[in-house]
Amino acid sequence: MSDLVLQLKQINKYFGRSHVIKDVNIDFEKGHFVTFLGPSGCGKTTLLRMVAGFYEPDDGEILLNGKRIERIPPYSRNTAMVFQEYALFPHMNVFDNVSYGLRVKNRPKEEIERRVKEALDLMQLKGMEDRFPNQMSGGQQQRVAVARALVMNPEVLLLDEPLSNLDAKLRESVRVELRDIQKKMGLSTIYVTHDQSEALSMSDMIVVLKGGVVHQTGSPQEIYFEPKTPFVADFIGTTNLLSVKGLGENTVSYGNDRIPTTKSVIAGQEYCLSIRPECLKLVKEAVDGQVNVKVTIQNKMFLGEKIRYFVNDSLGKEWIIDIYDPGRTILEGEAYAAFPFEKAWLIEDLTD
Repeated sequence: MSDLVLQLKQINKYFGRSHVIKDVNIDFEKGHFVTFLGPSGCGKTTLLRMVAGFYEPDDGEILLNGKRIERIPPYSRNTAMVFQEYALFPHMNVFDNVSYGLRVKNRPKEEIERRVKEALDLMQLKGMEDRFPNQMSGGQQQRVAVARALVMNPEVLLLDEPLSNLDAKLRESVRVELRDIQKKMGLSTIYVTHDQSEALSMSDMIVVLKGGVVHQTGSPQEIYFEPKTPFVADFIGTTNLLSVKGLGENTVSYGNDRIPTTKSVIAGQEYCLSIRPECLKLVKEAVDGQVNVKVTIQNKMFLGEKIRYFVNDSLGKEWIIDIYDPGRTILEGEAYAAFPFEKAWLIEDLTD
C-alpha cells in the first residue's frame, strides 16, 4: 500500500495570460507536515486552493489516495481548509460553527456532539461552546477555525497562513500547539506561510516556491544547509553568497583566495557558495586548516545571545558574521573571516 496521501503531477495554472503555477510535481507522504514557503505572489496559496478544489488546474493531475480529484468540487473531497481570516460565522456560537460541516452532511446528533466535544477538547476550547466569535480573542477564534476543520476527520488538513493575524508571542505558542496536535493525530497537513521560522520549526518537508516554480523540496535541514539555488539560500534565514569560479577538481577561486569544495567543479564555470553567519569566525590571526578571508569590520548589532558583525572583503562584498561569545569579539579594524571549507555549500544551479 502506498505511503503517499497526495500527489501533484505536472500542475499548471493560468490567470488570463499569467502563468502562475508552472509544471509543479510534489509527492506528499501520509502523516507529514508539509509547508509551502515563498514570497508574496509566488503561487503557494493558489496551489493550496487547487488541492482544496477552489481552483482547477489548467493542466496536470491531483491524486488523493491514488484517485484523481482535480475536477471534483470541494465539498466532495475529504480535505478541510483553515483560512487566514478564520471565516467563522458571526451569527453562530462555537458549537454551531464547529458542527456546521457535520450537520450539512446529516450526521446523527449523537455523533455530532461527540466529535465536536473531541475537537473542542483537543483545541483547549472546553466550556466555550456557547460563545460567539465577537466574544473571543484572535487566538481563540483561530482555535475554533482549526477545530471546525479537524472535526471533519480530513485526509489532508490545509492551512492558509492561519497565524498571520496573531501577535508574535501568541503565534509562537499556537504553532507549537498545532504541530503537537498534528503529530498526535498523524494528520497529513499542508501549511502555507511566508515566514521562514514557521516553516523551519514546524515542517517535515518544505516546498520553496518563486514565481510559480518549485525551487526545492526537502527537509528543513536540507533546505537550510544544502540549498539548490541562490534564491533558496538567501530566502531561508541569512547567508553569505559568494560568486566563485571553478579551478578544476575540488577548488574554486574567490578574488585572490582559493577555496576547497566538497564537490568536484569544472574549470572556468561559475558557481555560488553559501556560508551561514553562524559558521564563520571573526579573528585577528588566520586559523590553521581553515579558509581565511581578509575583511574590514564596518558595523555591528547587539542581538542578545549574539553580536552580528557586518564586514567587507577586498572585493567590496559585505559579509555577515554571528559571534555567540560577545565578551571575546573583535570590535573594529582589520580581521579574518575564518571557516572550515566544509561549511561552504556549493550551489551549481544559478537559477534566479
